[in-house]
Amino acid sequence: MKNVSILPVDSYVVINKSIFNDSDRKVLTMLYQPIIGSIATNLYFSLWADLNKEEIMSREYSHHHLMTNTKLSLDEIVNARKKLEALGLLRTYFKNGNINNYVYEMYSPLGAGEFFSNPILSVSLYSFIGEKEYKDVADYFKMPKINLNSFENISAKFSDLYNLDIKKMDDVTEKNIKSKDKIGLIIEDSIDFDFIIDSTKGLMNDKALSNNMKKLINNLCYLYNFDELTISNIIKNSLTDKGMINDLELKKNCKNYYTFENKGKLPNLVYKKRESLDKKIDTKDLKEKLIECFESKTPYEFLKSKYRGAKPTTKDVTMLETLLTDQELNPGVINVLIDYVIRINDSKLNKNLVQSIASQWKMLGIENVSQAMKQAGIEYKKHKQYKEVNSTKKIDYNSNTKLPHWYNKTIKKEEMTKEEKEELNNMLKDFK
Repeated sequence: MKNVSILPVDSYVVINKSIFNDSDRKVLTMLYQPIIGSIATNLYFSLWADLNKEEIMSREYSHHHLMTNTKLSLDEIVNARKKLEALGLLRTYFKNGNINNYVYEMYSPLGAGEFFSNPILSVSLYSFIGEKEYKDVADYFKMPKINLNSFENISAKFSDLYNLDIKKMDDVTEKNIKSKDKIGLIIEDSIDFDFIIDSTKGLMNDKALSNNMKKLINNLCYLYNFDELTISNIIKNSLTDKGMINDLELKKNCKNYYTFENKGKLPNLVYKKRESLDKKIDTKDLKEKLIECFESKTPYEFLKSKYRGAKPTTKDVTMLETLLTDQELNPGVINVLIDYVIRINDSKLNKNLVQSIASQWKMLGIENVSQAMKQAGIEYKKHKQYKEVNSTKKIDYNSNTKLPHWYNKTIKKEEMTKEEKEELNNMLKDFK
């Protein structure tokens, strides 16, 4: 993935690589939207609307057109675009010039059956909407079972009605005909299949590891964070009598192993890294370096660094999930929030205080690290009026004088009282 700068004047063209229908709208809204969010979904529909009447290709637009139609900033558009790319709904091509040119290729979402059979997508949906809603959505797409055992299939075959009279046969196969193209998820290969072959020698059929099976194994290892040894043992328990891998058994055994090891919990997307947008790699001032620190770590990794390498507790992870899924805060914004609360609260991550400030930041429309740092600086100055800080230097997120050592530097402060927390919340309302 390459990060490039983008400007409102930069042009783009949308190319349709598939055939869209109303069924796609339902799949996008009910299955994809809980994972990618409403902004990315609306961007997909906006690009769809840019297509011409034949839904083949759009005319050339500027990104200012896209900003005007969607009421989104460029950062929001790029972030939403990357979510579409990650889920296999979009491919982006870039050409540098006086005015940069982009081509957006649109692809159909997977069908409902393909979506639910994909372990990463199905578990991701489950982690976002919960068990009850997941069952309701799955039931919506289920086909009713009709018993036809007492019926006879009397359908005509093609050969029953037609004979081919071939007088002259050139190349009758047409190329470049529109079809319902889908990309699906693209996960970087990380599994050493030679190790798996060696460890299952004598048990697994030589033809068991087809390309599709390798892709499934790679996806399952990515989803559950399995190494080669773990997945090899699971594969051994998923083999048929002929030494082939039963894909349904493999999925079930992977899920059972993970939930057993993690006390019944399924994986979630807390650990997914968010790359910072438009990084300036050459000359950075101190503020840019601090922004990069907040943007380059997942909330889990950031909190783990605060604990000096120890794993965050189950309650901490649940809190991070809530901030990501319920509050829909940017991961970098969550890192700023964690850092701020730890600094003002004697290195204590008070859940109620975190959620209270998170709600206010959501209401204030804080969407990126820069905005969060600015707001944290304002809140700290207000907060400092309530109690004296025992450190030699205050936190100033907007200062360019020194890069804060936010891994080990804290502000010693007594835990806030209920009245102080309410007063802090009231202060936050002043900045709407």
